[in-house]
Amino acid sequence: MNIRPLSDRVLIKINEAKEEKTAGGLLLSPKAVTGEPLMGEVAACGNGKHAANGELIPMSVKVGDKVMMSKNAGQTIKVDGEEYTLAFESEIMAIVD
Repeated sequence: MNIRPLSDRVLIKINEAKEEKTAGGLLLSPKAVTGEPLMGEVAACGNGKHAANGELIPMSVKVGDKVMMSKNAGQTIKVDGEEYTLAFESEIMAIVD
């Protein structure tokens, strides 16, 4: 399946985070752990957003950029068995060099 985000949406492949253990030995999934933002790589992005005057505002990110975003940003989707996050460009906090 091929996904091409529209407008100012971005498809991000989130880096796998390690499971963490509580002091009592319980395993916490990476999504349950709070504090650190998610890191990932842009897999696809739309063309950009249109301003009120009709002018196209290009995307700030491009395919291959490493980005940081909040854990609760976007929607998690599965494409060919792999998990991705589909989010608006404005939900991305930073490009990581």
